[in-house]
Amino acid sequence: MNSNSTIEAAQDSPILLVPYMWIGDFVRCHSVTKLLKARYPRRPVDVLTTTLCAPLLDYMPGVRKGIVRDLPRKKLAFSQHRELGVRLRAEHYGTVFVMPRTWKSALAPMLAGIPERTGFAGELRFGLLNDIRYGERQLPRMIDRCGALALPKGATAPAEWPKPELAVPAPAAAAWRAAQGLPDDGRPVMAFAPGAVGPSKRWPVAYFAELARKLAAEGFAVWVLGSPTEAPLAAEIVRAAGPAARDLTSPDLRNAILALKCASACVSNDSGLVHVAAAIGTPTIGIFGPTSPWHWAPLNPLAAVIETTTDVPCRPCHKPTCRLVHHRCMRDIPADQVLTAVHRALGQVAAPA
Repeated sequence: MNSNSTIEAAQDSPILLVPYMWIGDFVRCHSVTKLLKARYPRRPVDVLTTTLCAPLLDYMPGVRKGIVRDLPRKKLAFSQHRELGVRLRAEHYGTVFVMPRTWKSALAPMLAGIPERTGFAGELRFGLLNDIRYGERQLPRMIDRCGALALPKGATAPAEWPKPELAVPAPAAAAWRAAQGLPDDGRPVMAFAPGAVGPSKRWPVAYFAELARKLAAEGFAVWVLGSPTEAPLAAEIVRAAGPAARDLTSPDLRNAILALKCASACVSNDSGLVHVAAAIGTPTIGIFGPTSPWHWAPLNPLAAVIETTTDVPCRPCHKPTCRLVHHRCMRDIPADQVLTAVHRALGQVAAPA
C-alpha cells in the first residue's frame, strides 16, 4: 500500500495512537502526539488507553479522546481484540501508529480494517501492519523508537523530540485539594513517589522516612503518592513524619496528577510518577539507582538527577531485584544528598522557617 496516497485520500480522517501502557511510557508517548499534530494538523488524534492511564489524556494537549479498553497482558484473548476491532471500525480511523512491538498490539487495528497501519516489524507482524518499519534495535532509547514511527519513512530524527506535556488547570487542582481536606496554609508541599516496578528501583523506604522527618521539621507538608500497593510504604513514611504527612495513595491516577500540580516539588524513584511530575512542570528530583537516566529519565528536565557517588560496577541493571543483594546503587544514596537537592530545586539557601 502506498502510504502517501492513503494520507492524501484521507486528509481529515482521525488517527489512532497505540502507546505503551505503563504510566511513564504512556506519558513519553505524548511526544508522538505532538509530532503527529505537527505533521497532520487537520486530523484528530485519539489514543488507545487502559483504565489506569486514561486520566492522563484529560490533560494532554492535542488528544481528542481516549479509547478505553483493558486487554489482558499475558494472553491473546482473541474475542476481546475482535470486540475492540468492531469499536475501532466505528471510529473510521485512516491511520494507526502502533508503538509496542508485540503481535497482539497490532491485531485489533487490523481487524478494524484501518487502512494504514504503521509499526516496527516486531514479532513478525506482516499482514497485521502494512507500513512496516525496520531498524528499531539501532535506536538507543524508547522515545527514539516511538518518535521514528511518527515521522515519514526514512526521515531524519530531529535534534530534540518535543517534550510531553500535562496541562493541569490550577482551579481543578485547588478544588481537588479542598475536597481532600488539604489546607493551603502556605507551607511548601513535598510529594513523594516511593514506589517503582520491582524493589531494585526503589530507594529504601527508611531513607524516604528519614527525609520526610527532616522536611517536616523544616516546615514542609509531605504527601505520599502511589497506588494501593504502595500503601505500606506510605504508612512507614507517615509514621516518621507525623501530622505533617498524608498518605494519598489511591487506585485513581487522577489523584496523583492533581496532587503533583499542587506540590512545590517531588521526590520520585524511576517510576511512572517521575514522568507525570516532570510533564506537569513540578520541580522533580529523580532517584536513579540501577537504571540509566539517559535511557529512562523523562524528556522534560528534572530539577535534579540523583545517583550514587560510589562506584557500583553492576550498573546499569534492569533486574527487578538486586542480583548481588547489596543494593548499593540505592543504599549508598543518603537522605541528606536528596535533601540538598530539594533545597536547590526550590531555590533555597536555607530551609524554610
